[in-house]
Amino acid sequence: MMEAVGSAQTLTDVSIELPGRQSGKVREAWPLSGGRRLLVTTDRLSAFDRVLGAVTHKGQVLNQLSAWWFGETSDIVANHVLSVPDPMALIAVDAKPLPIEVIVRSRLTGSTSTALLPRYLNGERELYGHLLPDGLKPHGPLGTILITPTTKALKGGHDEPISSDEIVARGLVDEILWAKVQAVALALFERGARIAADAGFLLADTKYEFGLDAEGELMLIDELHTPDSSRFWLVETLQRRLDEGLTPEGFDKEPVRLAFSAAGYTGDGTPPTLDPGVWQETSDRYVRLYEALTGLHFSPASLPAIERLTTNLAPYLGGEPTATTAV
Repeated sequence: MMEAVGSAQTLTDVSIELPGRQSGKVREAWPLSGGRRLLVTTDRLSAFDRVLGAVTHKGQVLNQLSAWWFGETSDIVANHVLSVPDPMALIAVDAKPLPIEVIVRSRLTGSTSTALLPRYLNGERELYGHLLPDGLKPHGPLGTILITPTTKALKGGHDEPISSDEIVARGLVDEILWAKVQAVALALFERGARIAADAGFLLADTKYEFGLDAEGELMLIDELHTPDSSRFWLVETLQRRLDEGLTPEGFDKEPVRLAFSAAGYTGDGTPPTLDPGVWQETSDRYVRLYEALTGLHFSPASLPAIERLTTNLAPYLGGEPTATTAV
């Protein structure tokens, strides 16, 4: 049986009668036979390490955009994609994740506790093992591309900054593998930044997750260069907005973060209710970014999502599961 929770337009949860379910902030995953894994990308939106709402078309954009990027970067590093049976689902290699999130940054920006800008403005100069010079401007270039890793928080916790030296010293990732991870991450960022620039966007920063396959080989997993994992800024308005002291025009989830921050929310306690327009604008920007980056037309998947998922995933689940929807 497959069961879903959401609204007529969004999918916020889906459960399948399979053992070993793992729930992330946005994705639900189940191990399959043959060293495979099923991942379903919901419409949930997370910020401040918490799920704060749902965005129409978000799961589809993330799943299809990641699949596109994985294809565009497969010459740099192997990835976990085996097939895309549904606009919101992926069949992947069941890799063993590394316990580190790899954040690559080209700009002094961000609004969360692990971001560079708030800490820099607070006077900190040594961040993630890097010494930053005085005089950097908010949202301006860092001068060099930096890797700023974080630990992976347990459910309900917060990711914590960590330096490369600490990663190796604590035995989280061995020195040789960590050097390879960093080289791959920089190559991925360069590719992503170039493609984004061709589409009229600046890739300010992004998050990568890596794992090891059954043979111990490095593999790119999770998602890639999506509006959830990256900050994309519209180049056309960037310099004017910076000159006027405004934040960059983001085609990612940063406007939601900023809206919560403006309401005084920092990640603890009950989140405030945002204007519905914030959520709709976020959906529109996700779709616009998808089309700009890929050059493809975005076709919304048929609804209700649970019926479509039931049909498309049946061959992978060993039968014809019965769908029930809870709203």
